Amino acid sequence: MLLWLAQNFQQDFSFLRVFNFITFRAVFATLTALLIGLVAGPAVIRMLTRLKVGQAVRTDGPQTHLVKSGTPTMGGVLILIGIGISTLLWADLSNRFVWIVLIVTLGFGTIGWVDDYRKVVYKDPNGMRSREKYFWQSLIGLVAAFYLAFSVSEVSNMKVLDLFVSWVQSGFNIDLPPKADLIVPFFKTVSYPLGVWGFIALTYFVIVGTSNAVNLTDGLDGLAIMPTVLVGGALGLFAYLTGSASYAKYLLIPHIPGAGELLIFCGAMAGAGLAFLWYNAYPAQVFMGDVGALALGGALGTIAVIVRQEIVLFIMGGIFVVETLSVMIQVAYFKFTKKRTGVGKRILLMAPLHHHYEQKGWKETQVVVRFWIITMMLVLVGLSTLKLR
Repeated sequence: MLLWLAQNFQQDFSFLRVFNFITFRAVFATLTALLIGLVAGPAVIRMLTRLKVGQAVRTDGPQTHLVKSGTPTMGGVLILIGIGISTLLWADLSNRFVWIVLIVTLGFGTIGWVDDYRKVVYKDPNGMRSREKYFWQSLIGLVAAFYLAFSVSEVSNMKVLDLFVSWVQSGFNIDLPPKADLIVPFFKTVSYPLGVWGFIALTYFVIVGTSNAVNLTDGLDGLAIMPTVLVGGALGLFAYLTGSASYAKYLLIPHIPGAGELLIFCGAMAGAGLAFLWYNAYPAQVFMGDVGALALGGALGTIAVIVRQEIVLFIMGGIFVVETLSVMIQVAYFKFTKKRTGVGKRILLMAPLHHHYEQKGWKETQVVVRFWIITMMLVLVGLSTLKLR
């Protein structure tokens, strides 16, 4: 919005040309989202408290968490407000990638809101049924995957439509350009052609998988939000470089016209996340809830697909990956041993992994800060793939 206004008046006021620089708008998008979150935070927390949307704590979880019962949840609304307003103010609203990321973010946020609402109203820690939640996640993920399969390959929505029509007319048997291939980091020329169906399948799993992975990680005060900020900031850098023809050529990464504008969204996400952390740091005044965790995970997955860095997301979001695997392994081993011996056994003291370390005697703040440190290191490894080839 502000970019459009600046472009209309920059002939009369030359200083408005600074709005044409993505980096300038990214900085102010970050500051805007941060300010919105800090200012609106107390009011949102009071509103959630007044509405009695307190967290229903699992009775089978760590006993130290029982004191958190009643703490306002659905605080992810604060994050989405900051991201939405800041992005609409500072981003180029004619950019197709900005809109698809916003749609996925708000779509997954809506699913999370319904889930949180049921938890709060019916006092059920399980919330929305898994099948129902997975259905809506899959619907949004597949729609985004179909669009991105052609959008990443072209430079405008008209050409995206033309490519889609050509794909249909070819009997669903058309090759995508090399920039739509799966890129293997640390190698200059190693990539794997996916084809349309392969691209759609990979995108679907990245978006839905990342969304659920962030949600599983969101179990301790501040645990999920800081890794999200770090990974989101790194993806913003990838987006900026991918959107620049000169940088992309120099770094041997795909050039995706328009991807650079996602730096604005990533900046807004970082600012809104840090503002939320102000109130979510131990002891938390408000919890993110599924409305925030599902939305942020979906956003990270979508951006990673657009900038063609799915494997790098897997590296930088290692905490999310390990947390998810810990649940899958724990459940699978329990079912296997129960079927074989009649008594279910566990590998971890408790899943997800952060609860395992709590059961081992780590304090909540120790688990959180150490997971942050690991994420910082993994993000640096991910960024190193830009030059280590």
